[in-house]
Amino acid sequence: MYVLLWRFRVRAGSETDFAAAYGDDGAWARLFRADPCFLGTELMRGSDGTFLTIDRWVSEEAFTAFRERSLTRYEEIDAACAALTEEETFLGAVTA
Repeated sequence: MYVLLWRFRVRAGSETDFAAAYGDDGAWARLFRADPCFLGTELMRGSDGTFLTIDRWVSEEAFTAFRERSLTRYEEIDAACAALTEEETFLGAVTA
């Protein structure tokens, strides 16, 4: 399994829209679910107000292939969600 971790500082007042976009039925999850190698996503809120996403894929190769095939839509969603955050940090990826 390949797991990607992201941390977000959400713009004040955008928390509900952010959770809707990044939650398990949001735009990102719907895009990812189109690929059979996607295993799921989790959205968590920290006590400091930041959010963490955890995306699980069968393998790094599966995620890379999906991203290449879906790059246009991936970038569209990313651009649409940019106004919701003040900071987006890729924390890393691990193979479990």
